[in-house]
Amino acid sequence: MDPDQQSGELFQLQTEISGLLGQAETFLASMLQPWRLYQIGIIVALAVLAWVLGLWLGPRYKERIRTLEGRPKWQLRTLLILLNRLRLILFVLMAWGTVAIMRELTWPSRSYIVGLIATIATAWLLIGLVTRFIRNTFLQKLIRWSAWIWVTLYFLGIWGSTEALLDSVALEVGEFRLSILGLLKALIITGLLFFFARVIHKGAQGKIRTNKDISPSMQELIIKVLQVVLFGAAFFLGLKAVGFDLTGLAVLSGAIGIGLGFGLQKVVSNLVSGVIILLDKSIKPGDVISLGDTFGWINSLGARYVSVVTRDGKEYLIPNEDLITGQVVNWSHSNDYVRLDIFFGTAYHDDPHVVRKIAIDAAKGVDRVLTWRPPVCHIVGFGDSSVDYILRFWIEDPTGGLTNIRGNVFLALWDAFKEHNISIPFPQREVRMLADEDPSQPSDSKAKAPGAAGKAD
Repeated sequence: MDPDQQSGELFQLQTEISGLLGQAETFLASMLQPWRLYQIGIIVALAVLAWVLGLWLGPRYKERIRTLEGRPKWQLRTLLILLNRLRLILFVLMAWGTVAIMRELTWPSRSYIVGLIATIATAWLLIGLVTRFIRNTFLQKLIRWSAWIWVTLYFLGIWGSTEALLDSVALEVGEFRLSILGLLKALIITGLLFFFARVIHKGAQGKIRTNKDISPSMQELIIKVLQVVLFGAAFFLGLKAVGFDLTGLAVLSGAIGIGLGFGLQKVVSNLVSGVIILLDKSIKPGDVISLGDTFGWINSLGARYVSVVTRDGKEYLIPNEDLITGQVVNWSHSNDYVRLDIFFGTAYHDDPHVVRKIAIDAAKGVDRVLTWRPPVCHIVGFGDSSVDYILRFWIEDPTGGLTNIRGNVFLALWDAFKEHNISIPFPQREVRMLADEDPSQPSDSKAKAPGAAGKAD
């Protein structure tokens, strides 16, 4: 930028600031007129009265909300939002009521300031209520405060000068120009687009999840693709809306791609593995899996990890790559039927034929054990202290747990063996105590040395 152009823009900036200050000075001077000063007093009185009424009505309103049981959550949430805006609501109602009375009793110009403040307060109230639907806290505050400032400047009639001032403060690099006004517009427009993208995504997600014709894995894939498309489109449309040239992103995206290839290999690998998992339907939400020492059911499929919830309430976030490259036991991949094995032993004096029949009948009497796939019991060996058996049975609800059903079958065996006098042996050991000897003295059983015997004689 040459010095003449720089000095010209500096002069323009000074002119804009001077004009804005002049408008502010003129506005403040007009406020000192008697017929406007009493309106300012009325506004202050209304604000104080709204604050006092809020202190009195707030606790009673809150107690009333607590007595509402069985109401939908959205109704209770709406009532809480109105409670947080109670003072502003009271001020708006009283302000417009005052304006209506003053216009009936005097000229409209005598209530202009009160009407102006009532209009601004109403706009503030609507903005505060609408922005509550934005979940992101930072984005919510950014849009709320930006909208509050804009409506205030707009109704005060100084937005034009403020807009020119913000547009004059800019960063220019070649043909690229970024002003404070352009940056604010980009943030607000992008935030609104992200808000609408989130609303559309939530609505489509609910429709997709309730569609029984789509498998759970395909549901997750469609939801993830829709999320990427919507939020990606919101981001690029937001940049395009403020005049940002997107052609330069082609070179930048290539450089970012190279960086991702070297620096984010694991992240990209997990993303690709997540897509593969969704496509091949190897696991889906609700499946019961075992991976190493982790046993639980799939809670959700993410872009980078899979959430697995165990029976003790722990939630493991397992990277998608581990599920692709590692050995995973899916207990409910093709069906929900699972066969379980337990081992036990009985004494040698018990008839094996009777033991097998008792064990099978005991397993059949346990809940969750399938009777149309009857249990079987076999001898697997003759141990040192017992005859060893294996009892096999089937269940169809692995999500209900495996350890608890094994424990119930063991308890049924214990009761059945006790009822039929079947012994469950335990290892027996014979312990022999040896006499104490002094290791420093020679043993009596040892023969004396020949040389020593000759000397003794």
